[in-house]
Amino acid sequence: MPRKKTKKEIKQEALTRVRKLFSEAWERAKEGEFGLADRYVKLAREMAMRVNLRLPSELKRKFCKHCYCYLIPGKNCRVRIAKKRVIYYCEKCRKFARFGILKEKKAKGVRNG
Repeated sequence: MPRKKTKKEIKQEALTRVRKLFSEAWERAKEGEFGLADRYVKLAREMAMRVNLRLPSELKRKFCKHCYCYLIPGKNCRVRIAKKRVIYYCEKCRKFARFGILKEKKAKGVRNG
């Protein structure tokens, strides 16, 4: 009888599938098939929610938080920098999302002077 998968294994498997879906969404969006790319984003989000998986920050910035469409700067979204923030404007729903710009962390143990 095969052993039961642990929660960590299930989440790791879901993360690989989510990353695969986002790469497929990128391929479809490059070809101009934004409807299919949006569907892949929706499937990836549902899979992550099913196993209570937090999406990595690099994937969170790739879709609109309001209409869940896959964003490609210059094609269906505008990117601006203002007041130490990166602002993504979705062309589909006309909403925006703001992300802070992280400062570089100083090396630990190194003193100035």
